[in-house]
Amino acid sequence: MLIEILQYFGLFILSLGVLLKASDWFIDSAEKIGLSFGISPFIIGVTIIAFGTSLPELATSIAAVLGGQSSIVIGNVVGSNITNIALVLGIVAIVAKMIELDYNIWHIDMPYLWASAFLLYFVVYDQQVTIPEAIILLCGIVVFLIYSFKGDGEDNENERPKVSWKSYGLLVIGGILVWLGAEYTIVSITKLSSIAGIDPEIIALTAVALGTSLPEVIVSLNAAKKGKTSIAVGNVLGSNIFNTYVVTGIAALVGPLTIPDGIINFSLPFMIVMTILFGIMSNNKKISRWEGIVLLLFYAFFFVELFKDM
Repeated sequence: MLIEILQYFGLFILSLGVLLKASDWFIDSAEKIGLSFGISPFIIGVTIIAFGTSLPELATSIAAVLGGQSSIVIGNVVGSNITNIALVLGIVAIVAKMIELDYNIWHIDMPYLWASAFLLYFVVYDQQVTIPEAIILLCGIVVFLIYSFKGDGEDNENERPKVSWKSYGLLVIGGILVWLGAEYTIVSITKLSSIAGIDPEIIALTAVALGTSLPEVIVSLNAAKKGKTSIAVGNVLGSNIFNTYVVTGIAALVGPLTIPDGIINFSLPFMIVMTILFGIMSNNKKISRWEGIVLLLFYAFFFVELFKDM
């Protein structure tokens, strides 16, 4: 037992190290490529980086459905969305001291994020996701992408940097390593949680959600350290929208989803509250360090509530 625990703990440390290095490559190359096409840093964060870092959620959800563990899917989506707002944004706000947005997220992105949260609630409140509902969710991401790029007015060709093939290569390699690092981190965290005898629903909302959100945590933290807070906020926004529309939609098309009672009664309403709070905090285009601390307190409360009856 002890040897097994040490093995998975070692795997966790190694995977985390890969995530750290790969995220550096991914964020730098993604920004260069995006800027070369005249895309603003925020839109780069809300699309390219956000969708890339959300691939672990999609991969684990599909694997869960195929493996007969579909109850993990919604727990993973809801838990990841809570983690992205409460943990990722909280850490970024504390590290950066002040998140200052140079892009009005209330123009398109925040209303769309709120809409995705409410839509998810109404889709799963009857504890099932039908094929037509899954198609509606996937249509939602298409509309979001169209309006995101349409609303991006940064298009000065004279200021566009030129990129070499190395940037594209590092983007692909970095994305793959971020995905693999997160995948093995999930395996190690899930195994360690199973050894501890924790309920699968709790594992999905905490360990798996945290594991699949590690790319967002690492990429956003690195972006904040480099003063690129717009990319960090865009990453959180885009990842949550991607999780709701794409992860839920595709997983529901792969097979029927099981929705645990605890998701409907507590976790999903908590996610909606965090989404609304995110919008309120960013209304003045700033998120302070103190607001970051408040977000972390909410995340701590979420953990306590999940584990208090164990």
